[in-house]
Parts: sequence; C-alpha cells; structure tokens
Amino acid sequence: MSKAVHAPRLALALTAVLALSACGGGDGSTAAEGHAPASSSAGLPAGRAPIGEQLATAKGKATAQSCIDCHGAEGNAPIDASYPKLGGQYPDYLAHALKEYRSGARQHALMTPQATDLNDQEIADLAAYFGSRESQLKDLHGAF
Repeated sequence: MSKAVHAPRLALALTAVLALSACGGGDGSTAAEGHAPASSSAGLPAGRAPIGEQLATAKGKATAQSCIDCHGAEGNAPIDASYPKLGGQYPDYLAHALKEYRSGARQHALMTPQATDLNDQEIADLAAYFGSRESQLKDLHGAF
C-alpha cells in the first residue's frame, strides 16, 4: 500500500483516540458523574467544585467583592446585564478567562484585580464550581 492510502486511516485513528480521551478524565470518571476531568486545556489541575463554591462566596482582597456578589447565586443572576452568567459555562472557558485576567492579557476594571492573586488550583476550583451549576446560558440552536 502507498503512503497516500495510510495517511487518511492514520488521521481517522488519531481523531478517534483524541475524541475518546477528551470524553473522560482517564481514571474512569466523567464530568457527568460530578468529577472534574484530570486536566484541562488551560493546563490546570483537576478542579474541586465544593472548594470552588467556598471561593465563589469569599470576598476578594482587591475589590472586597465575591464572585456571586457580581455574577449572582450560582453564577446565574448578574447584578448588571453586561456581566456574564457563569453557571453552566464550560469550565475550560472559565479557566482560560481567569488565567488571562490574572496575567493581564484580558482587562476588566473589576476582574483583573480579582484574578491577580488566584493560583492555578483556585482557578480550576472556581471553574469546576461554576461549570457544575445549572446552565441558564442560551445559544442560537433552533432560533432560525
């Protein structure tokens, strides 16, 4: 067989392996079972939702606000329409956003100082907590 015939098969096999590895944390647990994945695309440790809940209600040193002070209970009731709902958001998205606020790559008058003192585990924990909450997020599926 020529190399041209093997390339599509190899690509298909690699795609299948990557898809399967993305479905679980590698230890047999799944997000559906209430366990955070073992790692994230943000390069963080596994998040712990119960600790994230504690962090979400703790007042930050920089602004004296907690996450839920601005984003509402379980991240689903922001105090301002311009603040995002966090409940049910993808944990990796939240982790990337917090890391960018922490580094200064993403700027917001309140979020940048709030995230500055967060370590990787705290970011993973917050992301796991808000990601595990019921989602009130809307998309355009079926809108057209």
